[in-house]
Amino acid sequence: MQQANSQSFGKIRSFVWPIHAQELKKLLPMFLMLFFICFNYTVLRNLKDTIVTADGAEVIPFIKVWVMLPAAVLATMVFTYLTNHFKRSTVFYIVISTFVLYYCLFAFCIYPMHEQLSADRLAGFLHSFLPAGCKGFITMVRNWPFTMFYMMSELWSTMVLSVLFWGFANEITRMSEATRFYSALNISSNSASIVAGLVGSMITAQVFNPNLFFGHDRWSQTVDKLALLLLFCGIGILATFTWMKKNVLHDPAYMPEEAKKTKDDPKEKKLSFKESIAYVTNSKYFLCIAALVVSYNLVINMVEIIWKDRLRELYPDPNDYNVFTNDLTWMMGIISTTAALGMVRIIRKFGWTKTALITPIVLLVTTFAFFTCLLADNTLSPFVSVLLGTTPLALAVYLGSIQNCFTKAAKYSLFDTTKEMAFIPIAPELKLKGKAAIDGIGSRLGKSGGSLIHQGLLIIFGTLASSTPYIAAILIAVIALWIFAVRTLGRQFAEKTKGINLTGPAPQPAAQTAATSQQQPAATPVPA
Repeated sequence: MQQANSQSFGKIRSFVWPIHAQELKKLLPMFLMLFFICFNYTVLRNLKDTIVTADGAEVIPFIKVWVMLPAAVLATMVFTYLTNHFKRSTVFYIVISTFVLYYCLFAFCIYPMHEQLSADRLAGFLHSFLPAGCKGFITMVRNWPFTMFYMMSELWSTMVLSVLFWGFANEITRMSEATRFYSALNISSNSASIVAGLVGSMITAQVFNPNLFFGHDRWSQTVDKLALLLLFCGIGILATFTWMKKNVLHDPAYMPEEAKKTKDDPKEKKLSFKESIAYVTNSKYFLCIAALVVSYNLVINMVEIIWKDRLRELYPDPNDYNVFTNDLTWMMGIISTTAALGMVRIIRKFGWTKTALITPIVLLVTTFAFFTCLLADNTLSPFVSVLLGTTPLALAVYLGSIQNCFTKAAKYSLFDTTKEMAFIPIAPELKLKGKAAIDGIGSRLGKSGGSLIHQGLLIIFGTLASSTPYIAAILIAVIALWIFAVRTLGRQFAEKTKGINLTGPAPQPAAQTAATSQQQPAATPVPA
């Protein structure tokens, strides 16, 4: 039987679904797992922001520096310990179960008691001598149950989505499958955002039901219902992974040569946490990937804090706030899905480097528009009221929403794909630990770095609005460094993948592969 390649697809199928029939057994379980993981990620992202910003968005920079950064380091150390002492499948079960059980514990036990658990006395003591710019730090301490929930929600995106799932996907995906598989997986993640946004908005908009056995008001019932959804998706993730473990991971036809040679043995020599960090810091290739991750997270964190502060001012009620963010989420998912449909063609036409450059350029353009509106607030105020029939605050929120929507769409469809492709040419052991270090700590360094800058400016200027011009200047400089890192990494990626077909043929049994290898010409490699 002649082996098909990516060129055998028709125009429509090559654009929408460039997957061979024999690849579905491997791809569809990954597709479903990612859907459940991203559904939870979207629900948690909107829920944690709604809960923690009840007293203002100033709390977020302090959480990301004083809680999230040490938590990310600790989580990466724990993950490294688990991978060194347990099978990777066991690590998967442990991590997913721990997170999902905590979310249920928070919703049904901790949240109903959050007022009794608040550290009001300690917060009062801190307020007596800290400057006004430290209001966010005091709020973080007072509402420590919310702070812990924010931490665990953020770690889901880092440890489960970035490290656990994408580490697993990179390990079992051939370079010849990467652009096609990751395009399809982007459709999964983006469609999960659409569904989660619609479902979250629908649940949040429901009125209080006194007949339910949980929740004492409308908002607490919303939290409990969302927690049950998180539990359901967690069970779906574990069930899908179990099926894939039994039916796919032991089939040589579906596994890369490197993965076949890697033994899932806890006694195998592993890199320690310290050795993993040392390898990343001594590798120019890993440092460039880390620069991309740090830059994105720093920029998006600094912009989002200002936007969320305006959003909370416009929607002080948590239900209204959550409905707005969920509606924005499903619209963002539609844009991301549209971009993901053309992922294979984009990478084949423009190459890795130009595709990776799209995200920082989108951020530069949309961020410029958002900050122009903020900085020209007084000048635009009379024109906005007359011409648009709205307030400057509402206009700033809507422009920030557009910025957030297009930036996240570029991130989910373009940035994530090109970043994950950059890990594939690396040896399995170094790939797993390097990815854990970069996604686990690098992303936290970016977010914490942005939050640390916000903290310093808050202490100096007192409010987020007063520090806005300085934040805009910093963002432009960081995006310029990001673009430089992409170009540097692109040259190295081209060397590592030289002669490799990135949109190659579907896997076949060894006997058929040997018989057809002389018949089928190689597809054109994708430029870097």
